[in-house]
Amino acid sequence: MAVVTRLLASLALLGLLTACASLAPRDPLHIDLAGLEPLPSQGLEARFNLKLRVQNPNERAVDYQGVALELEVNGQPLASGVSAQRGQVPRFGEAIIEVPVTISAFSALRQTWGLAGYQPGQGLPYVIRGKLASGLVGTTRFTTQGQLRWPEPAGVR
Repeated sequence: MAVVTRLLASLALLGLLTACASLAPRDPLHIDLAGLEPLPSQGLEARFNLKLRVQNPNERAVDYQGVALELEVNGQPLASGVSAQRGQVPRFGEAIIEVPVTISAFSALRQTWGLAGYQPGQGLPYVIRGKLASGLVGTTRFTTQGQLRWPEPAGVR
């Protein structure tokens, strides 16, 4: 009976150590907007395929089973999207994750109204907030921001 008790205690200790190792702190993922491509639209909505470049600076791969995000441009909400896409960002590696996003007619109108003083070549600030779902305790939330720069028309300086 003592042997069985020791074996169970050893297994419990080993399980506890394994659980603690999986909770070790990790560096945050580096996420950038990699592209935005038009998709077929319906009704008054515009649809785009938003591409995120996700870089993992950690020693462990990051598995995900879904992604959700919201895109804000020029301080105003513009688009949102979800995807049940599954994949993995390898250890010390990167992956492109594609998420279809929808822009409502109201959001497009609000953006147009806010761009009244916009000049060609001027950058528009954007913020993307989202999460990579990885099960019960593995969800990774992220925020990334930058500038959308539209090229100036030819011959304008």
